[in-house]
Amino acid sequence: MENPTPMTYKSQSPVVDPNSGFDLDAGVQSRSGTKSIEHKDDLPSLLTDSSIPSTFNGALEHFTFKSSALTASNEQKNLSSLLPQPLPRCVTRKALEQMISPTLKRNIRDSVSASPSPQTLTTRDLSAHKRQISSTVSITQPSPTKKPKRASSAYAPPSTYAHLPNLLTDSLAPSLLVVFIGVNPGLRTASLGHAYAHPSNLFWKLLHSSGCTPRRCLPSEDHELPHLYSLGHTNIVTRATKDAGQLSKAEMDAGVAVLEEKMRRWKPEAVCLVGKGIWESVWRVWKGRGIKREEFRWGWQDERFAAEEGWSGARIFVATSTSGLAASMRPAEKEAVWRELGEWVVVRRAERAKAAFEGKGSDAEGQVEREVESKALADGSPD
Repeated sequence: MENPTPMTYKSQSPVVDPNSGFDLDAGVQSRSGTKSIEHKDDLPSLLTDSSIPSTFNGALEHFTFKSSALTASNEQKNLSSLLPQPLPRCVTRKALEQMISPTLKRNIRDSVSASPSPQTLTTRDLSAHKRQISSTVSITQPSPTKKPKRASSAYAPPSTYAHLPNLLTDSLAPSLLVVFIGVNPGLRTASLGHAYAHPSNLFWKLLHSSGCTPRRCLPSEDHELPHLYSLGHTNIVTRATKDAGQLSKAEMDAGVAVLEEKMRRWKPEAVCLVGKGIWESVWRVWKGRGIKREEFRWGWQDERFAAEEGWSGARIFVATSTSGLAASMRPAEKEAVWRELGEWVVVRRAERAKAAFEGKGSDAEGQVEREVESKALADGSPD
């Protein structure tokens, strides 16, 4: 068999050694002369020759490092010692890359000058070592959906916002289907004089989606609710704050008696407590202790509100808070709670309309309304 003709391996562009100025496409210059590259497989042997200049400046297909610190015998060794110590418990992948790259390269560079018998490392080897180090360190990716917790507000005395206007008033009328009881007006609500006026508040959206109103009303229509849909609103605390966290439990508890007087005057069929905290205050006042976790439930309660002689009191429905700051429940969960109230409102509104159309019970209801109005006028102007 004939010997194959020696093949000269050339790069796409001339490669010149910057130290000697020799054209590496033609051959590689050493102390004894020029070594011809007859085949591509000859390149590795030439690279390890100490007589060859160490800078080929891109002549090779693979980028090389010479190091004796990382030999074949310790390639499987844990390289986490190359990282700064001590390491934090958890580091992000980006931070790990920033620590590994300069540290590993610096370690390799320092070992070149001290190595009499160098070993060649390609970029593929370097990537493998970096992956090995990555596997020995706990890497925690930050959750993309987790939001930072918002610091809770501390108690703010009444003097804090005493200089700001509070234009909000109750919207009540005799024999309403539901009176919605909020915690207290926010600063924007108080300044505008309309209930639940902050754009982030979900009250008007949930009122519509639950079925309590056939359309989505505006905050400016709050005083039209009794006439349009037999609905009303009030609050357990009248003073305005940035959020409910700036109120004290004593203020909340003191508002229960005021609410009972209002409901006895106007006698609605049901009251909706907009927020768990209101029901907790009512429970403390009535029971003399806080409500237990197993005792709490959303929706209709067994108790009646503001019952007195001749009136059994209003039914109680506990709904979720509609504040934009209350994010403990998902929107779908809130809508599910409010939908139960809306379904009841739709049924009762239809029953009232049917009774009025047929003329049954209209005289009795009219008598109750006249008595309530007379009592309200005798006690003074309505809130």
